[in-house]
Amino acid sequence: MIRSKRAVSTTVTSRHTLMTATAQQLEYLKNSIKSIQDYPKPGILFRDVTSLLEDPKAYALSIDLLVERYKNAGITKVVGTEARGFLFGAPVALGLGVGFVPVRKPGKLPRETISETYDLEYGTDQLEIHVDAIKPGDKVLVVDDLLATGGTIEATVKLIRRLGGEVADAAFIINLFDLGGEQRLEKQGITSYSLVPFPGH
Repeated sequence: MIRSKRAVSTTVTSRHTLMTATAQQLEYLKNSIKSIQDYPKPGILFRDVTSLLEDPKAYALSIDLLVERYKNAGITKVVGTEARGFLFGAPVALGLGVGFVPVRKPGKLPRETISETYDLEYGTDQLEIHVDAIKPGDKVLVVDDLLATGGTIEATVKLIRRLGGEVADAAFIINLFDLGGEQRLEKQGITSYSLVPFPGH
């Protein structure tokens, strides 16, 4: 009985240490992201993920944490949305040992594509994907640098589903949680995960 109690105590301590380490890692990531006042226009507080990319420890850590989360999820493809989604999606795909699929603006992909239109603050835009990049039954992880209103990710999800893929999750470095992107994706049946939350502006 004494040995059993000691074993349980050791397990609890190990889990607590792991949780503490993860919290410290996430705080490091958050501190690596610079906030720029009045960019790109007055009243906007811009969260600049390029400062994270400039820090090799933070960049590697962001990739490692996403790979660790999804390594046993059965992911068969990772999709990244132009352009900063490429910077995180491609290394996550390598870490998971699966292919990476870029979703791009019109006219940027050379093979046959399908497109999806989405709304901007003023007007609309389009995204495209190669028709042969996703196979029916593919379990897809969507990766982007930032979740704001969720418009580009919603369009990306629609492209993947039109090709027969199953979107397992959408993962982000930053979530601007005041802007409603998480709720928008939930309405599409998509669970989102982010490493660093910030209030939206």
